[in-house]
Formats: sequence, structure tokens, C-alpha cells
Amino acid sequence: MGTIKTTNIETITGSGTLTIGQSGETITIPSGATLNLSNATQTGVGGTNTPNFSAYRSTNQTISNATDTVVVYNVEVFDTDSAFDTSNGKFTVPSGKGGKYMFVGQTQWNSATDFDDTNISICVNGTRIFYGDVGRNEFYRTNRVVALLNLSASDYVEIKVFQAVGGNLDIQGSSGDRSYFYGYKIIE
Repeated sequence: MGTIKTTNIETITGSGTLTIGQSGETITIPSGATLNLSNATQTGVGGTNTPNFSAYRSTNQTISNATDTVVVYNVEVFDTDSAFDTSNGKFTVPSGKGGKYMFVGQTQWNSATDFDDTNISICVNGTRIFYGDVGRNEFYRTNRVVALLNLSASDYVEIKVFQAVGGNLDIQGSSGDRSYFYGYKIIE
């Protein structure tokens, strides 16, 4: 077979489908060449950030003094693979969906006590992996944690908080803007 050299390939009628190759073949773009799809309608290109989920705490959750506690985000906004459980606050990686994931968790405490007395963390399979940072406003304190994790199928991720104010303290519930947890698989 030979090489076809041209500057333009179109269908005979100027509309319809143009097929390059056939089933079982691989179309290769050589090193140094650019495939420019910026003006094209693209389908089946790239990938999707699934699984993904978003959940929040709708009511206050009481956290006991000096006890690591899982935050149970009890309302789902969305959950593409039914991988987040609102009864226990865990996201479990579905079968065949291992890879790199981005997670963000936040809690807003229903008190203005000392920020040094609270923390938040992302846990994988029950083990603390990342601690979060602290944000302040005039009346409430917010703890937030962000992590990029490499996970395998059946790994589970949850948010835990700790407070040491000397008594019980509530995480504030709302319609999703105060205490929330979301995550998604990144396209690799």
C-alpha cells in the first residue's frame, strides 16, 4: 500500500459521515503532529469525571468532646454511581472505578469558640490521611479539607472531625452551603 498525500478529505456530497479505518484498526497521529479539534463538534473524546457526588448536612450534628467523629452528610445533591451513602457519610469506590479522585469536605461549627479546638480530616478506610485548614468569620468557624487520592475499588472515603472545647459542639446543618462533602474521579 502507498501513502495518500492531500490537504483536504470530504464526502462526495459535502455532508454525511466520513469513515477512516475500520473495526479493529488503530488510527495513529504521529509524534509532532497536532490534531486540532477546537472548531469541531466532539463526541467520545476525553472522558468523564465519574463517579462523582455531592452531599451536605441538612440538620445539626452533635459532636462529643475529644472524640473523632464521622460527619454524616445526609442529603445527596447528586451521585452518578450510587457510591455515596447518606446513612454513614461514606463514599465507596465502585468496582472497576479505581484511580485518582479529588475530594473536598467542609464543616461549619455552630459556635464561635477557639479555632485551635477543632479539626477536620479525610479518612480512607478509616485511617486519617489529610488534615484540613481553618477558615474564620465573625460568628462561626469553618474547617475545610481538600485532597487528591489514588484509590482502588472498594476503598471508602469519609470526613471526620474532632473538637476539644470541653463539651458537645454542633456542626451546622443548612441547605448545602455550610457543611458539605463532594468528590469526583479525575480524567487520566
